Amino acid sequence: MTDRPALTLYLGDLVRLQRAHPCGGHTWLIDRLGADIGLRCQTCNRHVLVDRRTVERRLVEFVRRGDPILSAAAAPHPGSP
Repeated sequence: MTDRPALTLYLGDLVRLQRAHPCGGHTWLIDRLGADIGLRCQTCNRHVLVDRRTVERRLVEFVRRGDPILSAAAAPHPGSP
């Protein structure tokens, strides 16, 4: 465990990771948030789930930031089943 706070990620973030996808793509769209992060390759449109810790370690840069309002609307509300 680390003492660092979790990196703030939003739905719709376009990120570049250290390693390229086998198709050669470097940019990924974040389309799912939680313990696992859903990433969609922008070159071949393949979808993968990667644990949050790995995404935070491999993140090089944000190409474009997503919408924080959209992310808040998609998050489960406290007390809901």
